[in-house]
Amino acid sequence: MKRQQTHSRFVRLLAFALFGIAAGAAEASSPPNILLIFTDDQAYDTVHALSGIKIETPNLDRLARRSTTFSRAYNMGAWHGAVCVASRTMLNTGRFLWYAHQDESRLGSKYIAANRLWPQQLSQAGYQTFFTGKWHVKCKPDQVFQTQQVHHVRPGMPGTVEKSYDRPPAEGEDPWSPYDRSLGGYWQGGRHWSEVVADDAENYFRDAAQSDDPFFMYVAFNAPHDPRQSPKEFVDRYPVDQVSVPKSFLPEYPFNQAMGAGRTLRDERLAPFPRTKHAVQTHLAEYYAIITHLDVQVGRILDALQQSGRADNTYVFFTSDHGLACGRHGLLGKQSMFDHSVRVPLMLSGPGIPAGKTIDAPVYLQDIMPTSLELAGAEISDQVQFRSLLPLVRGERKTSYDAIYGAYMNRQRMVTVGHWKLILYPTIGKVLLFDLKNDSEEMHNLADRPEHQERVGRLFVELRNLQQATGDTLDLSESFPEGK
Repeated sequence: MKRQQTHSRFVRLLAFALFGIAAGAAEASSPPNILLIFTDDQAYDTVHALSGIKIETPNLDRLARRSTTFSRAYNMGAWHGAVCVASRTMLNTGRFLWYAHQDESRLGSKYIAANRLWPQQLSQAGYQTFFTGKWHVKCKPDQVFQTQQVHHVRPGMPGTVEKSYDRPPAEGEDPWSPYDRSLGGYWQGGRHWSEVVADDAENYFRDAAQSDDPFFMYVAFNAPHDPRQSPKEFVDRYPVDQVSVPKSFLPEYPFNQAMGAGRTLRDERLAPFPRTKHAVQTHLAEYYAIITHLDVQVGRILDALQQSGRADNTYVFFTSDHGLACGRHGLLGKQSMFDHSVRVPLMLSGPGIPAGKTIDAPVYLQDIMPTSLELAGAEISDQVQFRSLLPLVRGERKTSYDAIYGAYMNRQRMVTVGHWKLILYPTIGKVLLFDLKNDSEEMHNLADRPEHQERVGRLFVELRNLQQATGDTLDLSESFPEGK
């Protein structure tokens, strides 16, 4: 153990030297603190400073100004409809999608017993570990975080009621209200769950101010996952008739059943079929409202960090587990390979991290895990397949991944290389090709055009290579015998 601690201390010294941290920002003998602020279902373009859309996120905007932002951060996919489970399992194991799926049932024997889950690795490096909010990994958080610092463990989503589905009606009064506290959900327990998460973080910072030990905080909001509930004052900021309808609006996505996101999928049942513009505006208004309410809680956390006196030596990661359609392409959920569902906001701030910088190189949100281990001077084991963001931040590399892989069950496969994206629906042999540079909303399928056949073939080959790298055993040859 002593040898490991000596090695960790050496790595910390080297990391501090490489970053050129200013004197007084952090002492070599004082390892940096790490704070993860993690949201649920938050699409990449729902921070005003990063997208310019009409949404109020002043606290996330100030975090963006002091951060390096990764504008193309992806979730790799999921093995069932609860996409967050796969995302969070990958994050905590450091394993690519299908390897994480294989290991999910063996977390206790393979990871916990060997102290290999993310919080355990930081604990081994001398960190106090803290958790509050949504976990949704196939083990208990008090098995991997310090037990006395585990607070308000929440399920995958707040409880909901049947009247929150298939709404708003085409005629008559909407039976559901996001600020009706009698409907439970985020209001269960008497205080909005997002506010409880911020309460827990504030309380911890008061304790952290009295300690010299480095901390790792995993602060996980359920918001803005449905039921999208927030106080009336936030809902009132977004009049339904003033919310813009997405350019990619459709009454119904023609391949929804084939892609595994049909009418019976829970997420898709939230709004009536066929979709109407009014229904999409209603759901978007409530989505924006709960994000703005969430933003206030993020502000409380950032303020409490500053008041603790530990901010100058703390790295802050902000991201979400995946995105959300919320009316785009006729879809409501996150079970798709469109950017609105696989891309997330990702920001990193802290000592030596350039403020206001944007990195366009594609990354995975799960790269946060090895990044934090490198910052902490902790050993990164061979099991970790995701890659640290720090070489990109330092300018040592222009890219971490030449191509981005995506998958949803056996229903969808995706590869993105540069600004070209290939999506496959294997059960019907459907091929989609999008030019993200000129068609960011992914509205114009170019796959059948003769001038793009060679490109489709090259992307298909790249996808097959990534299947091997990610442990994907799905045979595409039967559905796409011509390799496209």
